[in-house]
Amino acid sequence: MSRFNEHQKGLIAVFIAAILWSTGGIFIKLISLNSLQLAGLRSLFAALTFLIIFRKKVFKFNRFTFINGLFYAGILILFVIATKTTTAANAIFLQYTAPIYVLILEPILLKTYFERFNLITIVICFAGMVLFFMGELSPGHIQGNIVALLSGVAFAAFLLGMRKNKPEYQYPTIFVGNLIIAIICSFSFFDIKEFLVSDFIMVSFLGIFQIGIAYAIFSWGLKKVYAIEASMISMIEPVLNPVWVLIGYGEQPSNWAILGGIIILFGITFRTVILEKYISKRITDKVV
Repeated sequence: MSRFNEHQKGLIAVFIAAILWSTGGIFIKLISLNSLQLAGLRSLFAALTFLIIFRKKVFKFNRFTFINGLFYAGILILFVIATKTTTAANAIFLQYTAPIYVLILEPILLKTYFERFNLITIVICFAGMVLFFMGELSPGHIQGNIVALLSGVAFAAFLLGMRKNKPEYQYPTIFVGNLIIAIICSFSFFDIKEFLVSDFIMVSFLGIFQIGIAYAIFSWGLKKVYAIEASMISMIEPVLNPVWVLIGYGEQPSNWAILGGIIILFGITFRTVILEKYISKRITDKVV
């Protein structure tokens, strides 16, 4: 008899995926390559990993596959640039503002109903965002923060685009997105003067495990758990990302950034839990 039931296996899978995602910040900081070189090589490894794992599934394309692939490319490239130019905490937490833009744009683009408690979430998260720009910031940090916000906008566009497309185009979109990144960044490869063994190991880890295998594990686990469980467990990524960077790189996020991150995570958690209760109540009322 298996030690864990299917639901528990799903929870463990989502947890492992979140842990793998959280390692992005520390390796991006440690790798000596510039942002485009790193992003391109990481995605090249990720695309090969997807091809090996999902095989024929990655070759099912439609119009939205390429549009969403471009949004995906924007997320990853902008996030790497942001992590290189501002603190890892700022980069990950500001990228996690994506749900704010989704809440604002979804009713407009997808014609969904705007729930009143969404406005509370937007106000809470916006307050958290403001805190990242308080205190003493160098010009580089300010630019990095802006790039991180743009990464969040690209993330929101990607989420909305994926909702518009059918589930069977999920794997091809990520595969195409990584290929787009590798192609866009390929010109920067010619400027690599020295490719250290340590850089190769870390870049390959990011592509194979932090993106490719992590996504495969998450997709498998998502089929066995509730959406709210996956959302809550995924919050491990922005929490642990700056922790690994602090331990392995010695980068200390500002107190304002920590407070802002806590507020953003609280806002997203608040909205997710409230929405789940609201949907459950609505379903129960219909049954009754």
